[in-house]
Amino acid sequence: MNTFDNQAPTTIDHARAAPATAANTVIRNTYLLLSMTLLFAAFTAGAAVALKLPHPGLIVTLLGYFGLLFVTNRLRNSGWGVASVFALTGFMGYTLGPIVGHYLGLPNGGQTVMMAMAGTAAIFLSLSGYALTTRKDFSFIGGFLMVGIVLAFLTGLAAIFFDIPALSLTVSAAFVLLMSGLILYETSNIIHGGETNYVMATVTLFVAIFNLFTSLLHLLGFTNSSD
Repeated sequence: MNTFDNQAPTTIDHARAAPATAANTVIRNTYLLLSMTLLFAAFTAGAAVALKLPHPGLIVTLLGYFGLLFVTNRLRNSGWGVASVFALTGFMGYTLGPIVGHYLGLPNGGQTVMMAMAGTAAIFLSLSGYALTTRKDFSFIGGFLMVGIVLAFLTGLAAIFFDIPALSLTVSAAFVLLMSGLILYETSNIIHGGETNYVMATVTLFVAIFNLFTSLLHLLGFTNSSD
């Protein structure tokens, strides 16, 4: 009887430790792959700036992004999934290059780009750090984020087609908030076992960082041009 009592807690501890170990593995692989894809995207963006490559345009950008996202999702459980992530993030880096090049050509453009980068890093590190240390469950904001991102995306397209700068700025501000929420949500999702595939977790966090940076760049660029 005593032997059984002593072993029961150990069995329970192992049962609890297994999901935590799996989550830690996903977190480690996600942040490793995320770091590599960010560096690769920075390289392709830098190459686009250096070569003064033109922006591919809205249609090609959307087709390339959603096409590569579809391929990555299909290959997420195979070794080709990692290669697909690099193709997707490299393409996004290329589309970012001409945008960064545009802001670098403006007065105080270098300062604007650096501020956007610093702001993006500060927001990502603080929010992901908060989610990792507190281990709070942010799954309750998932539905809100989905609806908000779709609405902001469609509104952003309308702002482009109808050339409404004020609406575009509003969308950028909304995306800063939505992407901040997405970082909290996805990090929490990994911790609590809702996301077990590090390929898709990397894509989600990369997209959040990408949109956060471009939104901050737009807002800061407008502020500096108004000074």
